[in-house]
Amino acid sequence: MQAEKIEQWAIWEQRFARFLEQETDADAAHDNAHIQRVVANARVLAAKENARLEIIVPAAWLHDCVTVPKNASNRSLASQQAAERAGQFLQESAYPAKYIPAIVQAITAHSFSAQVEPETVEARVVQDADRLDAIGAIGIARCFMVGGALSTRLYDPLEPFPESRPADDTANVIDHFYVKLLTLAETMKTKAGREEALGRTTFMRRYLDQLRQEIQA
Repeated sequence: MQAEKIEQWAIWEQRFARFLEQETDADAAHDNAHIQRVVANARVLAAKENARLEIIVPAAWLHDCVTVPKNASNRSLASQQAAERAGQFLQESAYPAKYIPAIVQAITAHSFSAQVEPETVEARVVQDADRLDAIGAIGIARCFMVGGALSTRLYDPLEPFPESRPADDTANVIDHFYVKLLTLAETMKTKAGREEALGRTTFMRRYLDQLRQEIQA
């Protein structure tokens, strides 16, 4: 029975992957590797939070099936658009209908910019899984990838770290740590997500300490 269930999941995940290949034109920080990491994070959190994979796995796979550039004025609508498209795809694919509304809500709520509250443990897991990929070592790498794509300078040469000035991540990549990344651990909705986020945040703070030393050397 367990082997049959694993095989069924493999078939569905292949469908999700093919759909994303056809549907999305994601930037380098939101590519297939990002999706794979979010799915892996979500599976780990689901096991610890006793959450349903029937909702979590499709939501994690499809959460970025519609992407909007980070600097676009309608960025906050991306998760809603992704949720609508994912719901349509799942209906067309004959995915069990009883799970689709919860999947749609989980995708809608995953976004930081949308500020939509997750309504279920599954939605909380997906939100945390996505946010975990924005912090730690991989989060640092993704932050710089996005900054480079937007041609944003690394730091303010007069004041590299926003101490006496407001943090402005539209002007300086390093400021994004203070605008968002260092705050994400506080937003985690699951116990397992918070525990992992705290460790990753500690790593980011150590990185910033090292960067400060090198800049001021």
